[in-house]
Amino acid sequence: MGRYVARRLLQMIPVFIGSTFLIFAMMYALPGDPVRALMGDQAYDPAVVASIRSDLGLDQPLWQQYLTYMSNLVQGDFGTEIASQREIADIIAQAFPITLRLTLFAFTFTVLVGIGLGVIAGLRPDSVRDRGLLALTLVLISMPSFVLGYLMQYIFAFQLGVTTATVQDSENFGDLMLPAIVLGSLSLAYVARLTRTSMAENLRSDYMRTAVAKGLPRRRIIGVHLMRNSLVPVVTFLGTDIGNLMTGAIVTEGIFNVQGIGKTIFDALTRREGATVVGIASLIVLVYLLTSLLVDLLYAVLDPRIRYA
Repeated sequence: MGRYVARRLLQMIPVFIGSTFLIFAMMYALPGDPVRALMGDQAYDPAVVASIRSDLGLDQPLWQQYLTYMSNLVQGDFGTEIASQREIADIIAQAFPITLRLTLFAFTFTVLVGIGLGVIAGLRPDSVRDRGLLALTLVLISMPSFVLGYLMQYIFAFQLGVTTATVQDSENFGDLMLPAIVLGSLSLAYVARLTRTSMAENLRSDYMRTAVAKGLPRRRIIGVHLMRNSLVPVVTFLGTDIGNLMTGAIVTEGIFNVQGIGKTIFDALTRREGATVVGIASLIVLVYLLTSLLVDLLYAVLDPRIRYA
């Protein structure tokens, strides 16, 4: 197991470098000039703009800018925003925990409700509750997140008055409940359908009939034998879904005025602050890689047949 973890950690290095380079190259290819945008509509001297670009290293080739950025990133230096002259590390430290709280809230909602609904429907396939779950999840999958967000605002904020339309305190879990539900609704639909399908298939397996024939208690048959095998594909989906929730939070944060990385990325793209976008994207890539490793290790816990050399 230790060798497997070490090998996976080494494999993360080229993946991380390749991912950050692609993001860096896309920011480099975007039209516009952050130094020119800093001056607004006022008259400017092209020589002054060229001098500032030279001081910031923006006149260097792409590969040289990337090497400089990565060498600073290894030392913990994310750079400085051109417009605000703030340290990007401070900006990320302020916005990232908010999005992380929102993501964890949405993830918990997805796991508890999604798996719970999937188990209830999967134990009785083709029943009324099974068809009801499939209909509900189909509605959630087909509805864009911004439509669901405005609908939830209209119902719970404007009609029922149980919450505010926008988040007043991004550090308050109560204020984050509604955007977390909106953020996790699409993932909940997929988790519920995946759990239901996996449960229904495993119910017809030979090992289930053997467990029933042995006279094992129903709680043990479902909780130990059926659930452990049925949750393997669900865990695979949930492992990658953490990163999807963090990136999907950009739209949800805009709807509910959450001051997280979504608003930070949007403002950075507007001002063409490439270093800010790449810094946040690098953290999200790390989240993807670490959760992928964690999912692979959980396979051996859920399924004893899986072992790593």
